[in-house]
Amino acid sequence: MRITSKNLLLFFLLFAATLSSTWADKVYESKQLRIESLSSHTFVHVSYLESPTFGSVECNGLIFIDGKEAIVYDTPIDDIASKELINWLKNEKECTVKAVVATHFHADCVGGLNAFHQEGISSYASSETIRLARKNRFPLPQKSFKKDLTLKVGNQLTKTKFYGAGHTHDNVVGYIPSENVLFGGCLIKTMDAVKGNLEDADTSAWPSTVKRLKAELPGIKTVVPGHGPWGDQSLLDYTIKLFGEE
Repeated sequence: MRITSKNLLLFFLLFAATLSSTWADKVYESKQLRIESLSSHTFVHVSYLESPTFGSVECNGLIFIDGKEAIVYDTPIDDIASKELINWLKNEKECTVKAVVATHFHADCVGGLNAFHQEGISSYASSETIRLARKNRFPLPQKSFKKDLTLKVGNQLTKTKFYGAGHTHDNVVGYIPSENVLFGGCLIKTMDAVKGNLEDADTSAWPSTVKRLKAELPGIKTVVPGHGPWGDQSLLDYTIKLFGEE
């Protein structure tokens, strides 16, 4: 193909557009924390766990904002990153953080709770998560629920529910009905992931748990796992297959 100035201009315009779309979702980044948008209301926060077994692990959490109120699913990994997240919500989004919900008892869910508590932000978890966090000497959420929790954020409802054991015996998921977004946490694996940390897992129950979730929430459009890239319902199918092969 003959390269003309017109073709070169078109190439650079397309290249610039590609870069723009690649970075358009990233709204905040520091050494400790990255925030990316799924929509004008939903965001993923990513912090970094240094693991002797798995190296530097990206840990996902979810933010939902409506009417100048926000809910956070899982804290960033520590108080430093959590403070950054709270400040971003307060200063950049001008939001009041109504609640933080821990989806299980591990450090990648509760590690930054003290930063939220210092700001007077209420924290929630299942009674089983609180029991296991206390047993393992992790930071403790303040308010408990048994199997499910509904919280109003702005004018919208958020749903948190236990569907069964999997990554842990207490893992719950968060669902934003108005957005059709599921925060699966560590119950859900990103595409092509390995099985990962199974120290507290129930691998025999895991596929059935995800099948129940999928059957009850057929309208899910976006699925955010606890680690790695998010996607659609194919992540549910992949998780079912991964642990159904045993």
